[in-house]
Amino acid sequence: MDVTTPAGTPAANAPWLVVGLGNPGTEYAMNRHNVGFMVVELLAGRIGGKFKRAGKAQAQVVEGRLGAPGPGSRRVILAKPMSFMNLSGGPVNALRDFYKVPVAGIVAIHDELDIDYGVLRLKLGGGDNGHNGLKSMTKAMGPDYHRVRFGIGRPPGRMQVADFVLKDFSSTERKELDYFVDRAADAVEALVTEGLERAQSSYNS
Repeated sequence: MDVTTPAGTPAANAPWLVVGLGNPGTEYAMNRHNVGFMVVELLAGRIGGKFKRAGKAQAQVVEGRLGAPGPGSRRVILAKPMSFMNLSGGPVNALRDFYKVPVAGIVAIHDELDIDYGVLRLKLGGGDNGHNGLKSMTKAMGPDYHRVRFGIGRPPGRMQVADFVLKDFSSTERKELDYFVDRAADAVEALVTEGLERAQSSYNS
């Protein structure tokens, strides 16, 4: 049985599984759809880790602790599913089982069309809003995991959504991308060390 606090936060001794959603391969690296990968890669750098294959799971992981050294820091497994986006649920569920993470201890970092570029929204549970990575995760384990939603805005003109998310960030967007990715990483760290409500208060812009 998953053990969580009444607020939906994992118990102090339970690890967090922080999943960046994206597509594997260098050709996708700077796509809007891969912003989740960008955030977990930055977090891995903060804890001094390098991604490695996670046993039989189709994913790469880094294990470490987030937060200031001491009792307030939390054990985390940072993960990048190595399946394509619409199959993310399988690798995430395998990692969940292997590391014995409660569902409420999973954080999915993903691009969000219905939020302006660079704006963040943190929440627990909810629908998938047409996002194939979330749809796959929810099918595999239910909806009651945390989400860090990174706004990418809507496609311009008549551009199809699939084309928009699989294009690289524009040159204008890239001027601020590092700042927004850094801020999203800060939000993840606040979520796992301080809880959802305090993180929402600081980062739901």
